[in-house]
Amino acid sequence: MFKLKWLLIGITLFYLSCETGKKEVSSPPGTPNDENLMTTPVKDIHSYARPEQAIMKHLVWDAKVDFDSNRIQAKASIQILRDPTAEAIVLDTKNLHIERVTLGETSESETSFQLGRTDAILGSPLTISLQKESEWVNIYYYTDSLAEALQWLEPQQTDSKTAPFLFTQSQAILARSWIPLQDSPGIRFTYEARVEVPPGLMALMSAENPQKLDPQGIYSFKMEQPIPAYLMALAVGELQFQQLGGRSGVYAEPGLLPAVAYEFAELESMITAAEELYGNYGWGRYDILVLPASFPFGGMENPRLTFATPTILAGDRSLTSLVAHELAHSWSGNLVTNATWEDFWLNEGFTVYFEYRIMEALYGRDYSEMLALLSLQDLKQEVEEMIQKDQAQDTHLKLDLKGRNPDDGVTAIAYDKGYYFLRWLEGRVGREIWDSFIKEYFEKHAFRSMTTEQFLDYMLRNLIERNHINIYPDDIYLWVYSEGLPESLIAPQSARFSEVEQSLSNWLTEGQLSNTDNWSTHEWLHFLKNLPADIDTVSLAQLDQKFNFTSSRNAELQSAWYLQAIKSQYQPAYAPLEEFLIRVGRRKFLVPLYKALVASTDGKEMAMEIYEQARPNYHYVAVRSVDEIVEWTDEDRTR
Repeated sequence: MFKLKWLLIGITLFYLSCETGKKEVSSPPGTPNDENLMTTPVKDIHSYARPEQAIMKHLVWDAKVDFDSNRIQAKASIQILRDPTAEAIVLDTKNLHIERVTLGETSESETSFQLGRTDAILGSPLTISLQKESEWVNIYYYTDSLAEALQWLEPQQTDSKTAPFLFTQSQAILARSWIPLQDSPGIRFTYEARVEVPPGLMALMSAENPQKLDPQGIYSFKMEQPIPAYLMALAVGELQFQQLGGRSGVYAEPGLLPAVAYEFAELESMITAAEELYGNYGWGRYDILVLPASFPFGGMENPRLTFATPTILAGDRSLTSLVAHELAHSWSGNLVTNATWEDFWLNEGFTVYFEYRIMEALYGRDYSEMLALLSLQDLKQEVEEMIQKDQAQDTHLKLDLKGRNPDDGVTAIAYDKGYYFLRWLEGRVGREIWDSFIKEYFEKHAFRSMTTEQFLDYMLRNLIERNHINIYPDDIYLWVYSEGLPESLIAPQSARFSEVEQSLSNWLTEGQLSNTDNWSTHEWLHFLKNLPADIDTVSLAQLDQKFNFTSSRNAELQSAWYLQAIKSQYQPAYAPLEEFLIRVGRRKFLVPLYKALVASTDGKEMAMEIYEQARPNYHYVAVRSVDEIVEWTDEDRTR
């Protein structure tokens, strides 16, 4: 009965994978070619592209960045692969101002084009007429000053306060707001670029990057491995570079650079640990750019150049697991990519798993188990909130995002439920077999995209059947296609957290809190997150006096402390909380803090007053989330 059930599921997965993309084609690991680009023309509900007719192969981008008008003037030349009968290529755009379109690589001729109806989420399709022999299309355009991917910062919004700054955030489908392209994770292309910026500023991209300032402000870039559109990235600002290892370094504003170099001093060791687990790093260099505090995420895994938030600069290297996470994306996500945003867990679940394995290799099992336990606490809370809001379907690993913004899928489900599914599989098959399977998975599917169904089919054949593993099919289904968390989830165990819990108990009963001198950020987070819900302000004041949480410069501790302060109405923390919310644009911190303010007594007014000041400092992806929480309206926008 067991074998028959797996056979039926295998047949189902086979047909599903055939429907969502062509069958895999073998090629040498790490060797991108045309076949890689054309392997998986999956139907993506978040893109207007028709890759079965014509698909991007290479992008040549020539751009000028203008801080006076807050716009980019550019020419995007796109080399295409096409069906001989295709009469047009369809690109994704959003609020781009298209001036003209031509055909040809060297000798250009005008062609007709049409911008379709604008959708609030997807933008507008750009349909370009092709001639019989067309292999290149050229789009002359400029960006809108409110392009959703672009954040333009005035000098006072930067660390140096002396020069403006620009950075992009293309994930999930915002690349189309600054470049006309096929904005789907299932479509990969190589690119080169020439970018002109004001003299005195440096430009960086997700590509081979300069390490010194160009006096004329003209920079050239090349990305030889094919990437999906969401990994297109650009940053322009007053930046300097410092080498850390033979293939790694950091970029930051001059005043921040020493602290950044100290914080990431172990970067080369992380790369080595990752390679020992799952194979060679295939992108050449791995550098990190620390952006201004308004960056909406902890990090973004742009190839060769991770974008990172300054909120991980704790001064003690305690928050560098985020770097391990972005580094891990060089395999899971950048190398093997979710084919659509409904398969987002394939990017993030694998990356969280890989992140914790890197941290375990560097700092030991108990350290990585602390990280896993913290994530489990957040995951359980988010699952409970989703179910209470009648959003149980969003707790599935395989998402249904039809008619929705793909950012709706950026939750703890993809990251942490995905991680615990993979951790469960590891436990069932054994680490040695599991590691061999994952390494082969990355090598065999390098520079390709993967749907959930394709992965499950591949896992069935190459992990479960090959190794004669006795896993019941219903258990797989519960993890991937069912709501909530399966009962088979096994929580991590941490002796260090057990000691924290004992210390907390002693403090609550005896008023004494000792043995905290060697606590890491993670132990303090566990302590703060487990304070009693009804703790009074006198007790908080005692903690604050001894440990200075309100004046901490560790953003993780600040966020956890301010959350507790809001719930308990601990007034001394309110002014620093306001400063924190105005300065920091990281969505991970903003969402729970604004939610807590809105839910607190008289907190809605306070939230609105702070947000009115802070909103201009936030990137679009943060604004979209917080607008909904505080119920920001068109009337508020015009005040």
